[in-house]
Amino acid sequence: MASAAEQQIARELSLGVQQVTAIAALLAEGATVPFIARYRKEATGSCDEVQIAAVRDGLERLAALEKRRQSILSSLAERDLLTPDVQAQMLAAADLTTLEDLYLPHRPKRRTRAGIARERGLEPLAEAIVRGDAALRPEQFVDAAKEVPDIETALAGARDILAEGISEDAALRQELRSWYAQQAQLTGSVIAKRKDDAEAAKFRDWFGWREALAKAPSHRILALLRGAEQKILRVSASVDDERAKALVQRHCCRTRRSAEADAQLRLACDEAWARLLQPSLANEALGAAKERADREAIAIFQNNMRELLLAAPLGRQRVLAIDPGLRTGCKVVALDERGELLAHEILHLATERSHSRDLQRLSALVQQFAIQAIAVGNGTGSREAEAQIRAAGLGLPICVVDESGASIYSASAVAREEFPDHDLTVRGAVSIGRRLQDPLAELVKLDPKSIGVGQYQHDVDQAALQRSLDDAVMSCVNQVGVELNSASAQLLSYVSGLGPKLAQAVVSFRREQGGFRSRAQLLKVPRLGAKAFEQCAGFLRVEDSKNPLDASAVHPERYALVEAMAQDQGVGLAQLLASPALRQAIDIRRYTNASVGEPTLRDIMSELDKPGRDPRPAFTTFTFADVHSLDDLVQDQVLPGIVTNVTAFGAFVDLGVHQDGLVHISQLSDRFIKDPNDVVKVRQTVKVRVMEVDRARKRIALSMRGVAQ
Repeated sequence: MASAAEQQIARELSLGVQQVTAIAALLAEGATVPFIARYRKEATGSCDEVQIAAVRDGLERLAALEKRRQSILSSLAERDLLTPDVQAQMLAAADLTTLEDLYLPHRPKRRTRAGIARERGLEPLAEAIVRGDAALRPEQFVDAAKEVPDIETALAGARDILAEGISEDAALRQELRSWYAQQAQLTGSVIAKRKDDAEAAKFRDWFGWREALAKAPSHRILALLRGAEQKILRVSASVDDERAKALVQRHCCRTRRSAEADAQLRLACDEAWARLLQPSLANEALGAAKERADREAIAIFQNNMRELLLAAPLGRQRVLAIDPGLRTGCKVVALDERGELLAHEILHLATERSHSRDLQRLSALVQQFAIQAIAVGNGTGSREAEAQIRAAGLGLPICVVDESGASIYSASAVAREEFPDHDLTVRGAVSIGRRLQDPLAELVKLDPKSIGVGQYQHDVDQAALQRSLDDAVMSCVNQVGVELNSASAQLLSYVSGLGPKLAQAVVSFRREQGGFRSRAQLLKVPRLGAKAFEQCAGFLRVEDSKNPLDASAVHPERYALVEAMAQDQGVGLAQLLASPALRQAIDIRRYTNASVGEPTLRDIMSELDKPGRDPRPAFTTFTFADVHSLDDLVQDQVLPGIVTNVTAFGAFVDLGVHQDGLVHISQLSDRFIKDPNDVVKVRQTVKVRVMEVDRARKRIALSMRGVAQ
């Protein structure tokens, strides 16, 4: 029987209740999102990772709601406030906002104006106003001893009580909340004393900003809020006060009262709005806008990160990696096919100094270590070094590599552990070379936020961002698969079912045993039990295993099934994998049973066609045009470039001039688009036209409209 939470999640996500129940059960057993998506398709109805993660997040949200509900009910019970009606309302609340609205009148309060008025005995007067007594007698409540010296003070105290009650009306708050969300204007204005600060210049566009909050794009909301955080901007979500007061009065003054009582109640309504409701709802509206902006920004970051992690790898080739430098020279390292350091030295390749001798030495390194490709970091001196290397005519592909975050890696504990006897410059050059060989394996060693492929990533909810990025990295790692005998502990830690501690245990076991000879040997790793093996085995590869399936994505739990297929064809496993004709003769319907259906069998047959296939695109080299600085750019020039970042407002493109240009969303296509991701992806090669170069501000405006790609 599905729980109420599972039924609610099924409705929200338009999934079958059985699908959600199955996913919930698998998650409760410790299964990971990649494992469920790949190896439990029959149970989930072939839900993908996005749907499974949405179920997980929805269940966690409802669990948090239930935890808060129980906390509130306990608090009310302890204070003898839990009446049957209150309990029924609390149990019926479907979301956290409604629950908190219902709890608001009962929440323990600090000493408020309404509380003081009650202490002075003015609550009966407030009740008389609500009833609409024909003859109010406020003079009866005048009492100097209670600090109520006159009638106006008595009426003001009664209005304080009424205003607090009005502000805590759950139905009114919900009505106003919906109206506020539709009508609020997002405004930004400069704080006068900061107007001429150097730091304020970057926020100049927002000094007099105003737009509908509901339509404000995520990047603009986050930009304004960053200005407010830095105390440069004053940001607000405002509505028409008179219309708001009318709404409050309409809600509270539905019955006829005496003229005097009605006047006092309307004054209380106005005070409730101005002093209590408006500040609260404005903060809520800005908070909701921030949450929406965070979600959009996090989705952009996650999407960009996926594209970066799944960029085409050069593969197992020997690489000469160069971290360029003008004054101190270029750090050059030679790496073998697995990224192991063979040699390192400093050569002056970005200047004329020692030009001939250094190029000769570069050529000698290429010959000595049988180098197959050259990686040049895109930092200062990159284009100069690249030009001289090309002029040397080495006959090798020369690839400019984005080195964002390489300096952070080189100073990290991971880098120190890998290269304890080498300095930061060597580690940084190694990272550049490894990024060319396998971007995924190297980038997992970095904090994703240091790579710079998002928008306002330091301003969004950091816990939500980390969760999203962890999901993206884990998804990519498991989609590609990991070679068990060469993967770093950092890469292994993202494999389904492992994590940092087990990953380190795997590396230690590998070092002690001289490598893994089969997947089954994983069960001998200390603390790696049957459940962890179930979760991780299908995503790990052992290339030299006696069992050819160990190098594929076929899970060990299905080895017997594949062996049965081979036996039915009268051949061994190796012959089945080598013969397309034999595989085409298999009728997969013969092998279905209670736990294995056609979705899993189709996956198995696809994997047998290309065991261990890397889903990433094939590697291609890219060469920048002969431009090196902003001074080389002219209007209407068409140039090749690489997309370095995609945001809600457009895409940034590297032209090879050490300053990325911006293709605004309106310039990405000849047709209207709402999402830049519909047109471009991170690391995509594009052709762009230079629209404008602002050399003073170091800004390049680009366009892809009318440019053949």
